[in-house]
Amino acid sequence: MEKIFATIITIGDELLIGQVIDTNSAWMAQELNKIGVSVKRRVAVGDQWDEIWQAIDEESKKASIILITGGLGPTADDITKPLLSAYFGGKLVIHQPTLDHVTHIFESILKRPMIERNRKQAEVPDTCMVLRNEKGTAPGMLFKKDGKIFVSLPGVPHEMKWIMKKEVLPLIPTLFKTASIKHRTLLTSGIGESFLAERIEGIENSLPSHIKLAYLPNYGMVRLRLTASGTDEAALIKEIDHYFNLLKIGVGAYLVVDQDIPMEQVVGNLLIEKKATVSTAESCTGGYIAHLLTSCPGASAYFKGSIVSYDNQIKQNLLHVSEDTLLRAGAVSEDTVIQMAKECRHIMDTDYAIAVSGIMGPDGGTDDKPVGTVWMAVAGKTGVNSKLLHFRYDRERNISLTATNALNFLRMLIVDNH
Repeated sequence: MEKIFATIITIGDELLIGQVIDTNSAWMAQELNKIGVSVKRRVAVGDQWDEIWQAIDEESKKASIILITGGLGPTADDITKPLLSAYFGGKLVIHQPTLDHVTHIFESILKRPMIERNRKQAEVPDTCMVLRNEKGTAPGMLFKKDGKIFVSLPGVPHEMKWIMKKEVLPLIPTLFKTASIKHRTLLTSGIGESFLAERIEGIENSLPSHIKLAYLPNYGMVRLRLTASGTDEAALIKEIDHYFNLLKIGVGAYLVVDQDIPMEQVVGNLLIEKKATVSTAESCTGGYIAHLLTSCPGASAYFKGSIVSYDNQIKQNLLHVSEDTLLRAGAVSEDTVIQMAKECRHIMDTDYAIAVSGIMGPDGGTDDKPVGTVWMAVAGKTGVNSKLLHFRYDRERNISLTATNALNFLRMLIVDNH
């Protein structure tokens, strides 16, 4: 088996000016990796004919699979279809199954008349294999040239994902003999990246050349990922499992979980295992911790609710934080979050409660409490634990890190209590 490389080309001026964040490429790369295809390059280009043509031309010399997203809509700036038709020497024709599908969407589902602009969604180059799009009107297209494949997909994420899962990913292994790629990931907490590297140096040095170790640090946590590639899948699984077990022993008590899952799922699984419930009292995160917890399937088994006490009056009136505490210590203080956590647990009648209060920025900080200052508390049957953290990032990042660290703080309390 040979190593197969892919390039992902994203099309759209909105991507280059930052109006839209490219999440498609990250998802596609992850899914391709699962079937043994390595993404060699990710290229973003604007809605310019020459730039798109050049990108396709250049990337076809470096990769066996070229995936293109975007530019398939019904407006004038969507030029991908005519360009691909010209590039592969064909002409645009009406694809009747796609026309029937688009007609059904407009007339039966949307209850709108079909106009010529919508009808053009069913036009495809006669040199392509049409990939059905059940989630939208623009079909995917697959071209073959010189032993390579070129796949054009809609830029709308849920449409792209549907076509990839149903059409593209099952097809690739039938066209290319790919090497097997296996990953094993664990999450650590309470130890810095450099100290962790020293702790597992012997294990890392013992890894064979086809197994790589990656350090993926986040504030207060480090994810370790082993990646192995080879031709014998059964032997590869046995080998990577061996080194992964050594890695788990090596990190010792700093291990959080030996799976590649987010912290909210780690906490959710733990709450289910312990048959325990949780609630949140959130100030600076504005309900984001509750959002993370409820994003996991089955969250109703352990999550009861949240009080978003963004204003001090809510802290006083609903969570019964005393006026004296707010005047003396302030909203961002240990005393405040302790009272918030205790009262939230009481009001919601849960086994545990999380409380956070902080200054997320970009303004609002002082010399004593600069932007990024966060107090958090977790309450359980045995009492309340509190912690002060300082983040140094932008508002969005500070909120995300506060939520993740608060969930990990809860995880440690649950583990201690059981």
